Amino acid sequence: MPPDALVPLSDTEPRSSRVPVVAYIRDKETEGVMREVLADLLRDGGQVRRGDVADARTGLQQMETPGALIVDVSGESDPFAALEDLAQFVEPGVRVLVVGERADMEFYRQVTRGLGVLEYLCKPLNRDQVSREFLPWIMGRGPSDVTARGGRIIAVTGVRGGVGATSVAVNLAVELSERRRHHTLLLDADLQGGTCGLMLASEAEGGLRAALEHPERVDKLLVERAAPRLGDRLALLAAEDKPDSAPTVTGGAVRHLLDLLRTRYNCIVIDLPRQTLPMHREMQELAHQRVLVMDPTLPSLRDALRFLGTYVGVKNGSPPLLVLNRLGAPGTLDKKQVVAALQRAPDIVIPFLPKLLHTATTLGDPAVRKRGAFQTSIATLAHEILPAPALEAEVKRKAGFPMLKWSRK
Repeated sequence: MPPDALVPLSDTEPRSSRVPVVAYIRDKETEGVMREVLADLLRDGGQVRRGDVADARTGLQQMETPGALIVDVSGESDPFAALEDLAQFVEPGVRVLVVGERADMEFYRQVTRGLGVLEYLCKPLNRDQVSREFLPWIMGRGPSDVTARGGRIIAVTGVRGGVGATSVAVNLAVELSERRRHHTLLLDADLQGGTCGLMLASEAEGGLRAALEHPERVDKLLVERAAPRLGDRLALLAAEDKPDSAPTVTGGAVRHLLDLLRTRYNCIVIDLPRQTLPMHREMQELAHQRVLVMDPTLPSLRDALRFLGTYVGVKNGSPPLLVLNRLGAPGTLDKKQVVAALQRAPDIVIPFLPKLLHTATTLGDPAVRKRGAFQTSIATLAHEILPAPALEAEVKRKAGFPMLKWSRK
């Protein structure tokens, strides 16, 4: 079989009208991830089916040719032979993506180089991973259309005040920097009333306002000086303005600032207020992953439904992660009631732990540093946002490998 047997047509060649994507997945967990990430495309005719390479081969002979095909080679005794056989039924122009269980570099190289598959992901998968690595190809874009490389922007927002979003943002930043070892910046976007610094026993330097008002003066050196280091891999960018003082944000300042930060940090965690100021809306739009925090109360349920309604589909990034905080607090709803009202389960559940969090906030020592239910919940959230599969780790260690431009943003 020629090396380019599974390579799609160039953009200059004619294309027929096709179903956007068809996926054949072998296990329930991966199927669920695919259905969530591809929800918008499924409404346009896309399909996620339970099956293997043989089922994909049969399906391609019976259905309209899709624009993109995802196949699961897990459990195949000879995945290369199975893919070579499948290639006989794949029409030119179909973008082929593969999921499997093998994490060695040689397998990745043979699948993407030798067989012309556009991308390969090793299980277990999560939504953000599939959104980053598969969606650009499925939507008909190549590497040149993918967002420039740099750190990930995570926006954490409470669906209403007092649900604990700042606590989640602070502890997530600490988890990513200390246990996951990512260079992380915590950005407190509430310039008047932000409390990220207090929770970390640190004072804001005030550099955030200057960066937003005078973007022409902002460079990498100034950004680093404005963001004091709170640890080996954690920094804080915040301000403590007067309550009646609002910054005059210059057009393009937010994007310029975040672009600079992404060249310096692996992760930028934004404690994003519920306010609807233009700069907050822009931060939300630029985020790669949005995290919504709610508590088990009726007002929070109502607002959570409103927020989720604004994030329909996946065309502008990963679906938001929903965090249910303080489950089990006296006088609140139980998980079953919350799930029934939302018609979906929250992605992360954090139990009600008032003593632990009160002590942590008072002392400025994040609760995630102590093992227990809270740390487990935050660690799960961190994994949903930035997983570390064995294959991805191996790819990063192989400097100069030409497929890196496909394996990460």
